[in-house]
Amino acid sequence: MARDRIHASQSRLGFLDWTRGLGALIMLQGHVVHSFMAKDLREGSAYVLSQFVGGMPPALFLFLTGVTLGFLMDSLGKKELSNWDRFVAAMVRARYLFVVAFLFRIQLWLFAWPYSGVSDLLKVDVLNCMGFTMAALAWLVAFDTRQRVLYAGVTGLVIACCSPLVANADWTGIPELVKNYLMPGPNFFPLFPWGAFLAFGVSAGSVIRLVPAEDYGKMMQWAMLVGFGLMMGANYFSSIPYSLYTKSDFWIDSPGLVLIKTGVLLCLAGVGYLWTVYQAGRWSWIATLGQHSLPVYWVHIELVYGRWFNMWKESLSLPHTLLVTVVLTIAMVILATMKGWYDQSGWRGLRVGMSRFLPIGA
Repeated sequence: MARDRIHASQSRLGFLDWTRGLGALIMLQGHVVHSFMAKDLREGSAYVLSQFVGGMPPALFLFLTGVTLGFLMDSLGKKELSNWDRFVAAMVRARYLFVVAFLFRIQLWLFAWPYSGVSDLLKVDVLNCMGFTMAALAWLVAFDTRQRVLYAGVTGLVIACCSPLVANADWTGIPELVKNYLMPGPNFFPLFPWGAFLAFGVSAGSVIRLVPAEDYGKMMQWAMLVGFGLMMGANYFSSIPYSLYTKSDFWIDSPGLVLIKTGVLLCLAGVGYLWTVYQAGRWSWIATLGQHSLPVYWVHIELVYGRWFNMWKESLSLPHTLLVTVVLTIAMVILATMKGWYDQSGWRGLRVGMSRFLPIGA
């Protein structure tokens, strides 16, 4: 009975992979359009819509990273470990993301040399934000899972609500790198306000661990209701002519935008759950993208923003841009599939998987 419950829980959690994969798909189209569409088309509705929707994936990836951190903290809490040992385990996970983030920056810098500057190595990208925020939230391991639902949610709300204050504080004399990790801005992914999504994810992940697998359907119904409530409520309070803040930029540091995006994320997760439940047992290319989103993110950034296709940058028509999007998406699905084969059985698994489609021996 316990084994059946664990299996049901794991299969139903496939909706997280599907949701992450949907974020990867949105990211791919957003980056291709941003890099390749001709300049004279960038005032049109297609470009504006692409970039508007393309602003969701970073929030989604941070939120789902928070969900997995919530899972980790729940698992650590069930072991006979001291608070310090659990804290160290959470910091080790943050260190892993930091290492990946800096390896990613180093690779981009090397491939762009000699046209890349040393400052590019220290750019605060979404992976840096994940590692930094995860380290900043490691103290949440001191609570049990039920308490963590509340404290992580409140922490996310505090980060969001403090973002306009941080943005308008006096940063004179503060090192630029510190500012980039903390101060809201359009060119980086600082703790304020982006870290709020990871904190909300920890709260959501803790909720999932408390809910029996057979009640996931009800849980996702509530998630969608809460999501719609957040979108409607935050949009209303963001539109009224009164504000608690003397100055706030809606698109950079507004708590309202953070809550609207969080509401959208909860609704997307609900759609992902519905899709995976009714498509159970079938291969999903979107879920495959989500299962291996890190190599997809890493490789596509080099292809889209690197020097490989400079002759097409900012020069393609809308149909040609869509064609590039489709081709890149197919390539990333193939990459993710091959990564899955490798994860299963190493090089042999990769060779066996490829032999199904190519005339090579297993």
